Amino acid sequence: MRAASVLLAVVAQSVAEVEDVVTTPQLRVLVLIATHGPQHLGAVAADLGVHPSNATRICERLVNAGLIERADDPQDRRFLKLVLSARGRQLVEQVMDHRRTAIAAVVGRLPTRARASLAAALDAFARSAGEDGTEDGRFALRAGD
Repeated sequence: MRAASVLLAVVAQSVAEVEDVVTTPQLRVLVLIATHGPQHLGAVAADLGVHPSNATRICERLVNAGLIERADDPQDRRFLKLVLSARGRQLVEQVMDHRRTAIAAVVGRLPTRARASLAAALDAFARSAGEDGTEDGRFALRAGD
């Protein structure tokens, strides 16, 4: 649990860097789009676990802030895709750079053997959470897992 506290502190610090620009749910939308590519509003609502009307409001604020853009979906003209703007990509990269730098600093202080063990353990952890490319890449704990 101590390791989880360290990781949570890293995430919290990275979010604090941009909290004057976006809320946590808005940042989640930006990271979702950055990670999984253009999204439809329904996918955003499902990922956030909110009603589509709430997702609409969140995304509207991101559009107004110039962080995402709406684009026609050539595969289904009934839907609009939500895509990151250049400014949105830059904000997500800032947050991720902060996280990578902070984690690298901690890992860099580990002995070489411990780094190899940590890498294997974290890889197994990610696979058990569905982050192995066999699912859609979205982390979710399932009942009974």
